[in-house]
Amino acid sequence: MSIGTSRRGQARPFLKWAGGKYRILPRIQTLLPAGERLVEPFVGSAAVFLNTDFDHYLLGDTNRDLIGLYRTLQADGANFVDYCTSLFDAANNSPAAYYRLRDEFNHSRDVHHRSALFVYLNRHGYNGLCRYNSKGEFNVPFGRYKSPYFPAAEMLAFHHKAQRAEFRHDDFAHIIAEARRGDVIYCDPPYVPLSRSANFTTYSAGGFDLEQQNMLAKLACKSAARGIPVLVSNHNTRFTREAYRSAKLSKFKVQRFISCDALNRNTAGELLALFT
Repeated sequence: MSIGTSRRGQARPFLKWAGGKYRILPRIQTLLPAGERLVEPFVGSAAVFLNTDFDHYLLGDTNRDLIGLYRTLQADGANFVDYCTSLFDAANNSPAAYYRLRDEFNHSRDVHHRSALFVYLNRHGYNGLCRYNSKGEFNVPFGRYKSPYFPAAEMLAFHHKAQRAEFRHDDFAHIIAEARRGDVIYCDPPYVPLSRSANFTTYSAGGFDLEQQNMLAKLACKSAARGIPVLVSNHNTRFTREAYRSAKLSKFKVQRFISCDALNRNTAGELLALFT
């Protein structure tokens, strides 16, 4: 087993991420059509990027900190990993240290240092959440982990793979508009909530409402009509089945890991919609 991969040979993302696609990668890999470039408007933890083999990648997200981190790691590699190491000292694994560094992150304008702090917060914060308040300040509480894992090997693997990628801080519509024949688009938007109390879009600033969900479905249809296949993941709901009615749907159950309470990690219906 190589460093930074699972027992199944899958490359692990170095970030913990709500809604990450690591656990359903085989389903996604089976459905993704062949192409020269993979376009991801919602790159998130980059699990799909890390576990596919396209010649080129266009990877976008509206989270400026996430894209800043990916660009920093892409450019600086081992030097940036070494820089992050010092933050994973045992002395920083306490509530006082965490909230001091979180405040430092919220006031920093240095992309390199802010990116390192983002890795620290991701591994020391509650459940690996990425959440901001109305002022745009990161506000995830301390996670109280005994010994947070520092993903050095996974970060280095990401750095090497990222030499084939372009990272873009932009809206999904703009990213999709740049796709051309020969590209394949994979969209992993914030999921349509299963209930009013399960709106996970609150974990990122701005949210993602049903109007945007419909817009994404329409753009997927238009892209397919231009000869660019699109694969979209989402919850299996009446809304998504209607929105994706022109696509080929693959439905399945997955275990949800958004809650720290193992007793509340229930299964949920998901689907993959392939527009061709």
